[in-house]
Amino acid sequence: MAIRRDPNAGLRVFVLILLVTVLFFGGLVWFDYLGIVNAREQIAFFYSLINKEKGLKIEDKDNVFLLEQERYHKMKEALDIKEEELNKKNEEIDKRNMEMKQRIEILDEKEKALSERENSFNVRTLLYENRIANLEQSSRYLTGMPPVKAKDILLQMDDQDIIDILRVTERISQESGETSLVAYWLSLMPPERSASIKRKMTIKPNELGA
Repeated sequence: MAIRRDPNAGLRVFVLILLVTVLFFGGLVWFDYLGIVNAREQIAFFYSLINKEKGLKIEDKDNVFLLEQERYHKMKEALDIKEEELNKKNEEIDKRNMEMKQRIEILDEKEKALSERENSFNVRTLLYENRIANLEQSSRYLTGMPPVKAKDILLQMDDQDIIDILRVTERISQESGETSLVAYWLSLMPPERSASIKRKMTIKPNELGA
């Protein structure tokens, strides 16, 4: 009688051997866990796989402070993140303070320049008012003296000062309704000097103090 061979016999034998091996090592791990046997050295490879949790290797399984250390590391990471955020906020505050300081400096410079212009304007105004007052006083002084003597005093001045006094004298005469002596003073002057003064008064028609 011929013996018929099973073509899957080899595969079944391999599966049975693999199953026995898994059950054997699984039993060792379980008995070691229960404390019945000590098989850590024989199956150290399996323990190395079991002890890995999310890539974290536990060096000391019996360390009672392991949980506290983990909490400490988490707290430290959170504090580091918070510190980084605070540093960024401080940098932003410093940047804003610097921008605000620059704006204040610009405003101070503008205010200072405006104050200087105002002071300069006030000084010029005061000088102008003083000059007008002096010209009016000189005009009244010359008007109150004999025309010939007034003419001699005017001829000792330069043309621009004569023109300023003549214009002020003309304005005062118009305001008071009196006859102006300007034309008479000019008629008493030498023709060339009188013509030069008249020409300049025509070129610069703006009346001083008008």
